[in-house]
Amino acid sequence: MKNEHASCVPSDVMEEVKRKLNEVKDLLGPHMSTLTKEERKTLPKMGEKTMAFVVNAHKYSKQHPELLPAYVTEKDFDVDVTDATGLLPIKDLLQQMQDEISDTTLLAGSEAYTQALLFYKNAKFAASNNVPGAKGVYDDLSSRFPSGKRKQDVSKGIEE
Repeated sequence: MKNEHASCVPSDVMEEVKRKLNEVKDLLGPHMSTLTKEERKTLPKMGEKTMAFVVNAHKYSKQHPELLPAYVTEKDFDVDVTDATGLLPIKDLLQQMQDEISDTTLLAGSEAYTQALLFYKNAKFAASNNVPGAKGVYDDLSSRFPSGKRKQDVSKGIEE
């Protein structure tokens, strides 16, 4: 069995990453907004093409402030464009990191679970052969798999 996730992230690296992520959170926190799911659904979304349109419109609003509607302030437009464009590279970097961390935890977790199942099956075999200490280990681990609650075969009960 090949182990794809073969190197451990050192604990000092994990602690430093947590500390630095908290620093970033503390730096950005006062400037961030929180939306509900409902609010997120109602807002227009901005992709790359829309971003180019927004930046272009903002540039033109500087050249032709007389075209700004009375209810749109130049300051508000500046703040929104600055944050929408400035936070995007940070969002992209965080998304890349989140994807990599998610992939790594999925792989490490999958391999750890597979190895735990192999250990469990071996403990079960050892317990059935009265190997000293195996029964206690097996009994403890078997609580993870309560009997009688196995998924039923979906093919059963289907009329042919």
